[in-house]
Amino acid sequence: MKQAFSASRSRRSQRGATLIEVLVSLVILMVGLLGLVGVMIQSQRAQVESYQRLQALMLVQDMASRMNANKVAASCYVYVGVLGTGGITVPASSACAAAGATTGQKDRVEQDLADWNNLLLGSAELSGTDKVGSVLGARGCITKDATDLYQVSIAWQGSGATAAPPAGVTCGQGSYGADDAARRAVSVTLQFSDLSS
Repeated sequence: MKQAFSASRSRRSQRGATLIEVLVSLVILMVGLLGLVGVMIQSQRAQVESYQRLQALMLVQDMASRMNANKVAASCYVYVGVLGTGGITVPASSACAAAGATTGQKDRVEQDLADWNNLLLGSAELSGTDKVGSVLGARGCITKDATDLYQVSIAWQGSGATAAPPAGVTCGQGSYGADDAARRAVSVTLQFSDLSS
């Protein structure tokens, strides 16, 4: 009789233990799924950052190619302001003072800058009438230093704070937050040794 009583008591305690085991398993599963969701979000963010960097590099290379094809008027590409988001109107070709540049070469500079401005604003891809084919908040800058080195740069809004770009890349500085931690930038440096051809 004693054995029957202890056997039924044992069965009752095991029935409740099974429910507790299921609840613990569900809690562990939920923690794992929440971790997986976090990894997926980080992956998406990294994918967007990578895509935007690739787009910016393509736009920088596009302008560098345009400048290389029109070397005689290279100094006309240098622009005081920024193109793209928050930029001002592209300068007229009559403002170009490159020695030896023909009217056609100056007009080409104006067209190249207008095209690049439109690409920075996202005209490569449209959704209805909205331009959506560019990096977020893209700003393009073309500068020239005292040693005749040209720098073509693009800055854009990153998806989170990281380290600011190098001090030599000033394009978009202060436009994406006070400490520039959300600013991303890429640039290419050009030097034209023979501007007579």
